[in-house]
Amino acid sequence: MADINTNRIFEVISQHENELLDEWVAELAAPGGRGFPVADARAQAKEFLGLLTDALRRGDGAPNGGPAWAPMRALLETVSSERGTAGFTPSETATFVFSFKKPLFARIRRAFDKDPEALFSELWTATRLLDQLGLLTTEAHQKSRDEIIRRQQEDMLELSTPVVKLWDGVLALPMIGTLDSQRTQIVMETLLQSIADTGAQIAIVDITGVPTVDTLVAQHLLKTVSAARLMGAECIISGVRPQIAQTIVHLGVNLGDVITKATLADAFRVALQRTGQSITRPVAAGAQP
Repeated sequence: MADINTNRIFEVISQHENELLDEWVAELAAPGGRGFPVADARAQAKEFLGLLTDALRRGDGAPNGGPAWAPMRALLETVSSERGTAGFTPSETATFVFSFKKPLFARIRRAFDKDPEALFSELWTATRLLDQLGLLTTEAHQKSRDEIIRRQQEDMLELSTPVVKLWDGVLALPMIGTLDSQRTQIVMETLLQSIADTGAQIAIVDITGVPTVDTLVAQHLLKTVSAARLMGAECIISGVRPQIAQTIVHLGVNLGDVITKATLADAFRVALQRTGQSITRPVAAGAQP
């Protein structure tokens, strides 16, 4: 906006700030839109007008980059984050800015009703200004939503890779869903940390919940096994269903000397044997041994 003279818009807003605030809040509270607490909306609208007049008075740079607009951009990020968390859509969030057009345009028309050329110029200037601020709000809303999604994905990855202590010296890592490089890294870090914390000798990686195994997934599993061995623990892969076994053979993937079992129970039985432990059924009283 550095190439646009906003002095007259600054004068209009400065002279009628209280009236504009009341009219704007009425627009925000109008029926048919997503409701937001009036007190919060009024406080944010008041802060918006204060930052707007300050930026217009300084008049350096555009809303999307000028230093004078930095406080305004921070406010719009806050507004967008709060409304995004509350479930507002990007268009509903941008309405916070766009709903200011009606009261502002009405004041501009009154100020320049006898000068059509100036009226057109100021309306166009105000339109460009508020459109840029509205777009900043939409971008901030999307950025906030992307951040929420990213955190949720990270939380889901952590939740989908739990390490369970089955027995003394025996850990199990049940895996569910598709394996990729990012998730494999989390799996490896989680497993290695658990091995270090517990001193486990055997780690069972159960892939019953992994829908498909391709060359990349097999390589990820081998890397996990190799990393566990470097920590002094032996790995057993369980949950190798017939379809997965056939796929591994067709792909020509060599699992080397990795122990594989069809079920977690079978893998657990081998783990107990490897650690010199066993489970026996108690003999009922009176029963023949």
